[in-house]
Amino acid sequence: MSRKIKVLLSKVGLDGHERGIKVIAMGLADAGMEVIYTGMYQTPDRVVATAIQEDVDVLGVSTLSGGHMATFSEILGLLKKEGKEKDILLIGGGIVPQDDVQRLKEMGVSELFRPGTKMGDVVKFIKSRCEGGKS
Repeated sequence: MSRKIKVLLSKVGLDGHERGIKVIAMGLADAGMEVIYTGMYQTPDRVVATAIQEDVDVLGVSTLSGGHMATFSEILGLLKKEGKEKDILLIGGGIVPQDDVQRLKEMGVSELFRPGTKMGDVVKFIKSRCEGGKS
């Protein structure tokens, strides 16, 4: 029997806007996923450590402050250092310029959900990649 898909959501850096990530958290929970929200002002190392400790399937990072390239680069580096880059699906959301979306995907971010994305699309993407969570 497989368990629910487990998702860790976080705000990294000094960005103080959390309405969007709270909406995502509620939507994913409503879709039957187990959701952990770490809150605002997190650091990449703390987020990765928590993701590993909680044995999550998905790590979702919201960014609105313009530091997305450095933030995701650091998170990806930490996941690789811990040997978890293939075990934890890294997704992002928020204000990410379209020109940076492809660069981030090439770096290893699985998907970026920009403003206007429908909740159903986020749920469908996660479910398609996680296939019911870890057993």
